[in-house]
Amino acid sequence: MNTSTPAGNWIDGRWNYGGEIHESLDPSTGRAVGAFHSAGGEEARAAITAARTAFDTTGWSRQAEPRARALDEFADRVERRGEELGRMLSRETGRLLWETRMEAEMAARLLRLNAARARVQTGGQALEQAPETYWHAVPEPAGVVGIIVPWNGPLLLAVRAIGPALAAGCTAVVKLPGQTALTNTLLAEAVAETASLPPGVLSLLTETGNEVAPLLVDSPEVDVLSYTGSTGVGRLVAAGAAARVKRTTLELGGKTPLLIFDDVDIDAVVPVVVRAATLMNGQYCATGSRVLVHRAVADELRTKLVAALRTVRVGPADDPDTRLGPLIDKAAVARVDRLVEEAAAYGKVLVRGGIPDEPELRDGAYYRPSLVETDDVDVPLVQEEVFGPVQTFEVFEDEADAIRRANATDFGLAASVFTADDLRARRVGRELRMGEVWFNAHGLTTSQMAGTPVKQSGYGSFGGSAALEQFQVVKRYGTRRPG
Repeated sequence: MNTSTPAGNWIDGRWNYGGEIHESLDPSTGRAVGAFHSAGGEEARAAITAARTAFDTTGWSRQAEPRARALDEFADRVERRGEELGRMLSRETGRLLWETRMEAEMAARLLRLNAARARVQTGGQALEQAPETYWHAVPEPAGVVGIIVPWNGPLLLAVRAIGPALAAGCTAVVKLPGQTALTNTLLAEAVAETASLPPGVLSLLTETGNEVAPLLVDSPEVDVLSYTGSTGVGRLVAAGAAARVKRTTLELGGKTPLLIFDDVDIDAVVPVVVRAATLMNGQYCATGSRVLVHRAVADELRTKLVAALRTVRVGPADDPDTRLGPLIDKAAVARVDRLVEEAAAYGKVLVRGGIPDEPELRDGAYYRPSLVETDDVDVPLVQEEVFGPVQTFEVFEDEADAIRRANATDFGLAASVFTADDLRARRVGRELRMGEVWFNAHGLTTSQMAGTPVKQSGYGSFGGSAALEQFQVVKRYGTRRPG
């Protein structure tokens, strides 16, 4: 990729250089990484028209094997660019390089998995209801898909929708965030190099403003929406889609509780709890932002967790000794710091992280971990998604109290349960109103099985064969002899 000229958008099988020019910044240094053309309404409409034309007038929606070959080839191109994608994503988001390299690898694997799904689609039914009266039901592609992706994990979150959408036979327009513009361009270059992918089937747009997403929501030419991002914006997407009676999948915010019972090895749990706060620099929908601990081990965990959080090494994303990189920008730092400052009015600040004072970190968007103890679940730091390395510390009395506290927010994305008792883990997990529960771990992921967020964390299935079904409709055919 040539970073000396502003990057364009990939629309209808060609590069488009319309839209205003903006800079992409490295949050570790505050310096520009490069420049890009931000897409707007004109570019969005062109991409939607191209996707509609490709779906309606080509054989893409009707031929599974060419779709599978295209997804395999796309996976090859992403895989070959894996190191470049990982490094650029680390520069633009401040995430640690091992994380972003892994994301690029996972994106390639997920594309390959969906290539296989394109070849082995199932789900049809047949029924002889009465003599010479036959029914069969066949899944068909739903049409044009609008995909809206956030900046914190753009490669994997884009591919998580692109893969099954294309495998199902849909065409897609992807709205990517301006914060990761050059990473988006590398992904678009991989699309451009995929010769077996017909023009118009997949367009990628980078935007800093707010024109593309509303057009995807409102356009009658877009049949399905896939949105990943904040709950507040997700509500707007859902409301706009409802006006069009448009199918939508949403993965939104989270407030992940970590339930720690009195039969665990605290020394083994503490590093996991710290990683739960610092993974993706705390800017993760399933950041382990609530530490719920049994009273019998609360003192020990409190002491050891405070010590561990205070020693987390904060620094640039490209420093191999860094354990916590910067937030996405200084506006995010100010927002997170304000929430922690306000928490002193209703909780006990055990670790007041905040903005580092080292001169070498002054230009970056750095923020040290914070920990606030509270008994009240009806406070902002418990109820609101912080999107930063901030945890609350809450003490519970027994299983029932732990479950009550864990379920006391509007979010239902994920939770972790730490216990040596397998039956307790299953029993507690069953009562948690979460789409995903991890036992003695945090942040596990798989694309092999479906998962469904609940409550204000969204709806729709992600992973497994159910991911494909989000982009299909089932058509029913009835047959009877005339007369």
